[in-house]
Order: sequence, then C-alpha cells, then structure tokens
Amino acid sequence: MPSPNATPTPITPPRVPLVDPRTGLIDRAWYLFFLSLNNIASAVVDNSDIGTNTDSLLASYDAALRSVNQELQTLPPVVTLPAPDVLGDSSALESQIAEMQKQIQGLQLAPPPREFKRSRYGSFYDTTTQTATVINTATAITFNTTDLSNGVFIGTPTSRIIVDTEGIYNFDTSFQLDKTAGGTAIFDFWFRLNGVDVTDSCSRIRIQGNNAEIFSSLNFFFDLKANDYVELMFSVTDLTVEITAFAASAPHPGIPSIILTVNNNIGGFQ
Repeated sequence: MPSPNATPTPITPPRVPLVDPRTGLIDRAWYLFFLSLNNIASAVVDNSDIGTNTDSLLASYDAALRSVNQELQTLPPVVTLPAPDVLGDSSALESQIAEMQKQIQGLQLAPPPREFKRSRYGSFYDTTTQTATVINTATAITFNTTDLSNGVFIGTPTSRIIVDTEGIYNFDTSFQLDKTAGGTAIFDFWFRLNGVDVTDSCSRIRIQGNNAEIFSSLNFFFDLKANDYVELMFSVTDLTVEITAFAASAPHPGIPSIILTVNNNIGGFQ
C-alpha cells in the first residue's frame, strides 16, 4: 500500500468487458482496477493535498463509472450464477456450468412430444348401375352419395376421393358385379393415385353366365399428402359385365353398386 504522503495518480479504467463472458462474473482486470482505487483512496490522509487528490480520484471514479455504464448498456441478459470466492477456487462454479451444459444437451437430444393426429374418414357409395362403354378400356367408378365425411370427400369429377391431411389411409371397398348375358368375361379392378395407375394394385374376376351376381371386396393402403386423390378403376372384356345396383326389396334394403370407406386410423399418434 502506498505511504500516507504519496500523491494518488488517476488510473485509466481497463479496456476490457466488465463481465467475463466465460464465467458471467466481473473481469479480473476490473477487479484489480477497483481495488487500486480503494487503496489510493485509503492513502489520502494529508489535508493539504486533499483538494488535488480528491479531484484526481473523482476523475478516475467518473471515468470508471462511465465505462461501466457503457459496458452494462451493451451486455445481453445473463443467467445469474452463484459467484465463487474471487480469490479462491472456482472449481465449484465450473462443475455447475458443466452440469448445466449436460442438461441442455439432454434436452436437445430428447424427442419432441408426440401429438394425437387429426382423425380423417369418409364413407361413400353409389346407387346407380355402372357400365363400361368400350371393352378393355379403363373406366373410373363414380360416387353419388356421402354417408360420413371428415377431411375425406368426393371431388370433381365424382370418381375422385380427396383427402385434406397427410397420412396413411386405408381404402376399403366392396362392389356388386353382374352379367346380363351368357358367356364368360373378365372384370379387372385397380387403383389410381393422382391420375396414375398404382403399380401391382389390380385384381381380376372371371364372371360367367346370365344373372351371375358376384360380390367382391378388397382394401389398399395409401401414403397420401394433403389434396391427393384416389380413383377406383375397372375394365371389362364384355360390355354385358356391369357394377350393378339393386333397389330395396323386402326384406333387404337397397344394394349400392359400390361402397367405399376411407380412414387414416393407422396408430394413435402422428
């Protein structure tokens, strides 16, 4: 410590950040600066020099305070951590920082919370008999009735079944076939997605004889995006093969030519 008769000299504040970004604590240079000011102030005991010494000290304090204020204005918010003893061991603080980093890394690796997906479904059928106009030619099956619908709907043309939400959908269909004349013919049935035939989705039925009603059903899974559409297609080798609708007749209700149910209830989460 300087002798009591020493003349204090103004000290220039250090040109480093007030807070050490590595620890969030006051920088060592600033700590030593304030300690020096304190030592100089303690040395001012000579009343004859108090005016000059006070001016010098005030100049140092003013410069320091201005620098500190500017520094604080530019500092981002920081997490307040327990301060270690400035002159002691900082291992406890380092351990706490390491533990916080480990927890942050754990949160980054954790999967996001799973959310229940939006339930989408539709039930559709057609009450008219549907026939082909040309043999061995792809013909789209149409629908004229919506039974239930939530996010799945009949589009334009009415052969298109459109979904409004991405997901895995199950298309489950059943149809009533008939032949109005003798002989044998083939009925082929398959799916189209957005106007393109779905690979390996075709099924074949051979139907024989007049009034040879046959009922058939199948289902198919589709991985769909919002606004995708699916169509049910068929072709025949003889125009006497048709997808037939029958009116209600006691004791049974009406028989649609085609029934289709669609849903995305594949697992409970998205």
